[in-house]
Amino acid sequence: MKKSLLRSTGIVSCNTMLSRVLGFIRDMLVAQIFGAGASVDAFIVAFKLPNFMRRLFAEGSFSQAFVPVLAEYQQVRSQADTKEFIDHITGSLGTVLFFVMMFGVLLAPVVVMIFAPGFLHDGVRFHMAAAMLRVTFPYLFFISLTALCSAVLNTYGSYGIPAFTPVWLNVCLIVAAVWVSHFFAVPIYALAWSIFVAGIVQLVFQLPFLMQKNLLPIPRWGFHDPGVRRVLKLMVPALFGVSVSQVSLLLDTVFASFLQTGSVSWLYYSDRLTGFPLGVFGVAIATVILPHLSRNDAKQDENTYSKTLDWALRLLLLIGLPSSIGFLLLAGPLLATLLHYGKFNNFDVLMTRESLMAFAVGIQGFMLIKVLASGFYAKKNIKTPVKIGIVAMCSSMILNVILIFPLKHAGLALATSLSGYINAGSLLYLLLKRKIFKPQAGWLRFGVQLLVANGLIAIFLWLESGHLQAWLNNSVRWRCEHLAFLLFGSILLYIIALFATGMRVRHFKMHL
Repeated sequence: MKKSLLRSTGIVSCNTMLSRVLGFIRDMLVAQIFGAGASVDAFIVAFKLPNFMRRLFAEGSFSQAFVPVLAEYQQVRSQADTKEFIDHITGSLGTVLFFVMMFGVLLAPVVVMIFAPGFLHDGVRFHMAAAMLRVTFPYLFFISLTALCSAVLNTYGSYGIPAFTPVWLNVCLIVAAVWVSHFFAVPIYALAWSIFVAGIVQLVFQLPFLMQKNLLPIPRWGFHDPGVRRVLKLMVPALFGVSVSQVSLLLDTVFASFLQTGSVSWLYYSDRLTGFPLGVFGVAIATVILPHLSRNDAKQDENTYSKTLDWALRLLLLIGLPSSIGFLLLAGPLLATLLHYGKFNNFDVLMTRESLMAFAVGIQGFMLIKVLASGFYAKKNIKTPVKIGIVAMCSSMILNVILIFPLKHAGLALATSLSGYINAGSLLYLLLKRKIFKPQAGWLRFGVQLLVANGLIAIFLWLESGHLQAWLNNSVRWRCEHLAFLLFGSILLYIIALFATGMRVRHFKMHL
């Protein structure tokens, strides 16, 4: 029975949305309980570093290399061969991760010194970050193996469980912030330990579902396995490609560590908010289409391959453009409603709004990168996105130096956004030039429909959002009611405008 790509994307998006909503609640509680001071800066660095390594090894280079090879095994090999390949790749990845994990734990102060050098001038932030990093770094080991399990489930058409898994991280952090932190001499250390626990919980959660499919990995040393060698061969350029984008993000933390206290936190909170549409829709769509593209490439079905990319790009633009507009025009109201409590004061709202608006500019660009890069990864072409990523990273570094002086932390966010469009534009250009992607009919009409609908919601939000001071001074109930009015009003207006211009749900139905 054929599965709709739209339905599969909806399953991933709904589960991811649940995780993101809990993530917002988590960030609201952390902001209210801990504020945006030195201890939060230290925790964010201790959390971001293992996350950086996770994206580098597991969800980044590994997944991009592993999924196309696994999809090919699924298509042309027996179940026994595929299971043996999964066992060997699990043992190989686990061994590498173990040594990387031990390196991070033993040399935590050195790692902090490299990635947050500005903390050296603030002994409190430096020592707290190093102490928490020793606790959080093992998260890399567990969550990377979880990413491997997720890749297997996704390739076999089970998207809901992997998308739901991150919920457990937010649950653990919320429990730690609200209840467990009171039992620690330094309360924020409870958050570090909750990350360690969350890594184990997320991995154990997925194992029964793999067992149901007779795909539960039994780790075995496997660098001699031909499939593992193919993955490693693809991982080398992929590692450079992912490291380019991740190093670019870490550079923001490096630069921000030299700015005034709170800058790291302001960037973190604004990045978390703009990550909502990217995670719920951008990553979800890319997750669904990568196995589909890989299977079409194995079957040499170039027509369906191109149609899938066309479908994904239209859906991303349909969601990404209003998301950018919404975060840009509602930056202040969102922050005042979600985070302006407890120790997160008026000044924190104003500073975070600046970086949130800058990140909002790049939402569409980063959503497009996820899908456009998949167009190359599915063909086992990792080198092209790597080269483009290097250009984007160099652009980001140059823009960081230019924009940090007039705009401070917001300049770092804007540099990241602009480099995202350089990356996305280059990927699209090469996909078109090499005729991997051949746009389907109807793009002109689609563009006009988007222009009309997004123009209307921009006018609506501009007129109705009001002055930020009103949001800071009024009650929580007033903020929530007015924000709900603006959000639901703009969504309703957007749907009506699209419907009036002739767009229908059936236009986005495509089957696996």
